[in-house]
Amino acid sequence: MTGRRRVLDYVLTGLLVIVPVLVLKASLARGTRSGLDEALIRITAPLEAGVSWVVEGIGGAWSRYVALVDVESENRELREDNDKLRKELAKMTRQAHDVAALEDLAVVKKRTPADTLGARVIGAPLSPEFRVLRLKIDRGEHDVQVDMPVITSDGPVGKIASVYGDYADVTLVSNTDSKIDVIVKRTGSRGTVIGLGNSDNYACTIDSLELANKPENRAVVGDEVVTSGFGSTFPAGMVVGKISKLQGSDGMFQRAEIEPSVDVSKVGAVMVLLAPPPPPDPDAKTKKKSEPAFGGRPL
Repeated sequence: MTGRRRVLDYVLTGLLVIVPVLVLKASLARGTRSGLDEALIRITAPLEAGVSWVVEGIGGAWSRYVALVDVESENRELREDNDKLRKELAKMTRQAHDVAALEDLAVVKKRTPADTLGARVIGAPLSPEFRVLRLKIDRGEHDVQVDMPVITSDGPVGKIASVYGDYADVTLVSNTDSKIDVIVKRTGSRGTVIGLGNSDNYACTIDSLELANKPENRAVVGDEVVTSGFGSTFPAGMVVGKISKLQGSDGMFQRAEIEPSVDVSKVGAVMVLLAPPPPPDPDAKTKKKSEPAFGGRPL
């Protein structure tokens, strides 16, 4: 049994060596092939096609795998670049906002006749109706005090309500505790703007606006209301807002609703007035005659 197995092994080994040689010879033969060559090519052709299909399939799958790996690597790089660009855009947007806020503060400081201190808004709590309730600024007990006025280039914002550590809270003009002495710019009628404290808007009211005798001198919707500078800690001439609604009169005074000029939801920086501005000169528009020196008369 062992001898037969050995002979069989030798025969199979010989075939495995001789057959490929004969197939290679038949494939490389030029001119007219012999009958044996033709038979070998016909027998081995399906096998070669199958082997070629398997090899090409494996090669194609590998190529696709390599391509997918490259695409995933490129996508990862693109995502990282996209994240970097997003962060850079956000940084540049913040810087642009800060520059605009600083320019606004410079304008306010230049035209305000009082000592001022700039501050950044670092917090703005919201009501359920997304209305700003108050502002938090980065100035504290070493810089500001309670009741100091807070303004922007658009007008009054409110007053310092509380100071703690390095921060302070600002109540808004629309708060019920806020009162500002104002005049209607067109007519000169005086009144007091009081916050309504609404949860869904920043409206204020004037309960005691002087009622003029002539209809053309009475306030109308759209009239600008500005600070009077009298009995107020705000500089004179700052636009508080516009009359948005007239609510009747009692014969002596008009009542009106005011839409504030400052959109507190967009305020990024403010100015704090450290000392009250000088009151307006009531004789500023009156022409004065020159007086002779030492009481004498010119010759």
